[in-house]
Amino acid sequence: MEYNTTRSRMLMPEYGRNVQKMVEYLMSVEDRAKRLQQAEIIIELMGTLNPHLKTIEDYKHKLWDHLFQMTEFKLDVDAPYPCPTPEMVFAKPEVLPYPQAPIRHRHLGKNIQDLLDRAVKETDPEKRTGLTQAIGYYMKLAYANWHREPVHDDMIKNELAEISGGALKYETGGYRVPFDPTPQGGNNNRNFKQRGGGNNNNNNRNFKGNGNNNNNNRGGGGGNSFNQGGGNNFNKNRKFKKNK
Repeated sequence: MEYNTTRSRMLMPEYGRNVQKMVEYLMSVEDRAKRLQQAEIIIELMGTLNPHLKTIEDYKHKLWDHLFQMTEFKLDVDAPYPCPTPEMVFAKPEVLPYPQAPIRHRHLGKNIQDLLDRAVKETDPEKRTGLTQAIGYYMKLAYANWHREPVHDDMIKNELAEISGGALKYETGGYRVPFDPTPQGGNNNRNFKQRGGGNNNNNNRNFKGNGNNNNNNRGGGGGNSFNQGGGNNFNKNRKFKKNK
């Protein structure tokens, strides 16, 4: 039995051992025209074995580069694409500079430091309160993600005051946006009382009036109403008294 340790090294394992053997046979072909023909057949087979490469723009160029790489860049054929160099294929990307600035609050991350500096420098009281509440919400989220348990608002308030030097004050219980109490639409009050008369058509449960009412209330004065009060009543009373 032949083991992999005794076989030749596979330069591109994603194409398999059989393709590697075909490439080794390709290097032994002396006729240049036949060698190009065999290389084109291997290219078609490589595209069939890896159909996902066909989604790449100009995928044939990539297949030819792989074929040259499997021959250790020694294949001499009239290929439609130039043979790449090892420096081009195995070139390492440039090292990205990593910021070395110290993080004052490592358990909260680097972004919280920028937010704290911006909130402290903010002069508008409303925007400063909003930034403070946003920082507090972020601190609660970070604490819950790391400790897997809820955190009390007083703890966030004390920690935020400590790391900001007392400049920011977190409001416990959530920040409430002020609103205008003046109603913008119609009256939907269920305890609305009206003194005067008039024809009313609403769903008021405790509506009181002296006019003609067409509602479903239980009390009220005169007029045509479906209630148990005075006036012309259309109710479900079984005991009807005739005038003598």
